[in-house]
Amino acid sequence: MSHKISYNGIPASQIKEFLEEKFLQYNNPAFIVCDPISIPHRFIGRRDREISGFMTAAISWGRRDLILRSSNMMLERMDNAPYEFVMSATEYEISRLSGFVHRTFNGIDCTYFVKSLRQIYSVNESMEDVLLCGINSGGSMKEGLSHLRSVFFNLPHASRTEKHFADVRGGAAGKRLNMFLRWMVRKDEYGVDFGMWSKIDPSMLLIPLDLHSANTARTLGLLTRKVNDWKAVEELTTVLKEFDPADPVKYDFALFGLGVFKGI
Repeated sequence: MSHKISYNGIPASQIKEFLEEKFLQYNNPAFIVCDPISIPHRFIGRRDREISGFMTAAISWGRRDLILRSSNMMLERMDNAPYEFVMSATEYEISRLSGFVHRTFNGIDCTYFVKSLRQIYSVNESMEDVLLCGINSGGSMKEGLSHLRSVFFNLPHASRTEKHFADVRGGAAGKRLNMFLRWMVRKDEYGVDFGMWSKIDPSMLLIPLDLHSANTARTLGLLTRKVNDWKAVEELTTVLKEFDPADPVKYDFALFGLGVFKGI
């Protein structure tokens, strides 16, 4: 399974067994209610789930109850019909977003996100197609995300908005982007992740690294890098691939759950 015998003196086989146990514990619909993924679960349509998921992921930092509150407020301003709003809203209707604020994400950012998504869906069936174009030309998820970012910021925009779409080529960890990709790409029998994007293999996904998952990984000896950046994402994902090459990011459930619920 793993070329490394142990992590922090614990056999790799025991670490994997522990992570598998916690994956099953936290990859559970009961945990959806208080998690940002509950927002796209409100919708049935593929594009409604994509757009609501992307917009929710974009503001997913800070307290989870406030993320959920802000996400619901944002979608209310979009008439709780995200795809229809993105494609058909008038300038007056879009202006309803101008007063939206979640921490440093404000109405300027929200309005641009909607207009950029309109451009993307006007020429693509899915954001997956844009991401895949970058993956195919660059050979990695990093290049895919970089390409998606360049397409996303193809319209005139305020420079402040760029900080809300991580620049992974510049070294950002891209936690919210990788979380969104986990939602869209992963699929199993437990019903949490959607698995709607079938053109991208789950083995290509990278861990959504945040403070909780990074601290847990360091405690277990799975991550040695001290900074939570793209290099740390690659390091931890490489280790997790030793435990499950086909679906390494499933352990996000375990690492995040352990970090939030203080399981170790």
